[in-house]
Amino acid sequence: MSDLGSDEFEDEAGPYLGEYEGDRNEEGERHGYGKATLPNGDTYEGQYDKGKRHGQGTYRFKNSARYIGEYLRNKKHGQGTFIYPDGSKYEGMWVDDQRHGNGKYFYVNADSYEGEWLKHERHGQGIYVYADTGSKYVGTWINGKCEGAGEFVHANHRFQGNWTDGSMQGPGKYIFDIGCEQHGEYIPVEQAQGDGEEEEPVTVTIPKWKAGKITAITLYEPDEKAANDEVESEKVATPEVEVKVADEAPQSPAPVEPEETEAPPPETPAAEEEEEPTEEAEAEPAEAEESAPAEEEA
Repeated sequence: MSDLGSDEFEDEAGPYLGEYEGDRNEEGERHGYGKATLPNGDTYEGQYDKGKRHGQGTYRFKNSARYIGEYLRNKKHGQGTFIYPDGSKYEGMWVDDQRHGNGKYFYVNADSYEGEWLKHERHGQGIYVYADTGSKYVGTWINGKCEGAGEFVHANHRFQGNWTDGSMQGPGKYIFDIGCEQHGEYIPVEQAQGDGEEEEPVTVTIPKWKAGKITAITLYEPDEKAANDEVESEKVATPEVEVKVADEAPQSPAPVEPEETEAPPPETPAAEEEEEPTEEAEAEPAEAEESAPAEEEA
């Protein structure tokens, strides 16, 4: 993923640096507080240090995108807010011009992700909320995809289990508000896709829920034996019910943040994913999509 870059051609050796009004040091470099209009039409107002954007500042792109936050030697670094041309927004930490650390992304479809980031991608612990349904994924992310232990919370039930490469996989359980839970596991199943004579069938692997026993909701107790005895005594004699993957399991984690490239930011949590064009000398950024756990249809 990428944001609008930070190179504004402010080297004093350049032929035309645009207009500048503000403080300078003894060497004539931009230093202190100043306002600059770049040759490409972008503007910056804020702190400078020896000719570089350094400290608090506001950078406005001619395509209406803008960044308000901290800079370090001409790069977004520290706490800052980036508002993209499509209206999506990121608020949080930056390192070396990339979303990195804790932050919250508000997507153009009103979905949101709040948690840890690494080099522009959702990475670590985070929560992705689907605006249409209110459902949310709470758990671990690796390189923009759900990975490891997590929980998918819905209006009247939730799933606890594991994810691999953005899909549910392995043992887990559905916990229902009516007071019971269904144990089972998600197993990978190959399925052919593609209809019509002109389309060749494509085999894809999808997770399928293999239902197990239904019991009363189990609560943690320090005495494991006592807990097991209680579960056995409270088993509910209810027929096993299979939960369809299409209704309960996100296939691939939300829409992706828009990618701001040099040419012209949740659910499909989405292939979060894209590269950082130069801030002050780039063209119109193009939108891109990042992947997040896919929202259930039901």
